[in-house]
Amino acid sequence: MPKLKNYNALTVYFVLFLTFLLGISCGHQKLYVDQVTGKEIGITDQQKEAAEIEQFIKPYREHIDQDLSAVLAFAPQTLDKNGQWQTPMGNLFADVVMQKGNPVFQSREKKSIDIVLLNHGGIRSIIPQGNVTARTAFEIMPFENSLVVIALKGEQIEEMLQYIITEKKPHPISGITFTIGTDNRPKNIQIQGKPFYSNQIYYVGTNDYLSNGGDNMNFFKKGIYKYDLDYKLRNILIDYFKDVDTIPLIQDQRITIEGQQP
Repeated sequence: MPKLKNYNALTVYFVLFLTFLLGISCGHQKLYVDQVTGKEIGITDQQKEAAEIEQFIKPYREHIDQDLSAVLAFAPQTLDKNGQWQTPMGNLFADVVMQKGNPVFQSREKKSIDIVLLNHGGIRSIIPQGNVTARTAFEIMPFENSLVVIALKGEQIEEMLQYIITEKKPHPISGITFTIGTDNRPKNIQIQGKPFYSNQIYYVGTNDYLSNGGDNMNFFKKGIYKYDLDYKLRNILIDYFKDVDTIPLIQDQRITIEGQQP
């Protein structure tokens, strides 16, 4: 019996040793995913909060909340993106991108932004009457979009204006004015207060999403040069709010209709 016990012990050790060797050899084998399964786990207020996790993140949440709640400026009236061809919110946003983006572009490339075009759908909130905070900027622009400048030929500028006319959405624009003719074509185009020339190169500021043809703005993909300023639109808004005391109401006419009184 003792010999049998020793024999069993040796057998066990031998099996363990073979298992170890097999594990090592399997480590060098290529493994392939055969199937991936998953299920949706809903997060509701019925789930209990883990006290230790809440205690850990509480100081970080309070610090972030304090930064986001700091008053940066004041809005005498509510600005929104409601309008036919242009809106108070769109005018302000495009002008702010022009104002804040131009010094960066001039410093890096020794050139100036001629036009700014953003998308109406990219504005996700209003500037409510009252105190304006960093949280306001996050609500308006919750995405991580950065400012990009595209060098476009005159013919692409005409495509851009035709796109605006066809879309019939108040996309934010700055630096350019034009009239929609009775033939539904752009006319009386002026850029930075000067007549438009079809054989000239113009520098258009937009966001990185649109610069790649987002929202069917395919004219941007025909650009000659592309400059990523690595300046998030949200940060542009925050920097602007810090610089001004009162948010203005910008109502100048950038798009007019032929035959209609402005």
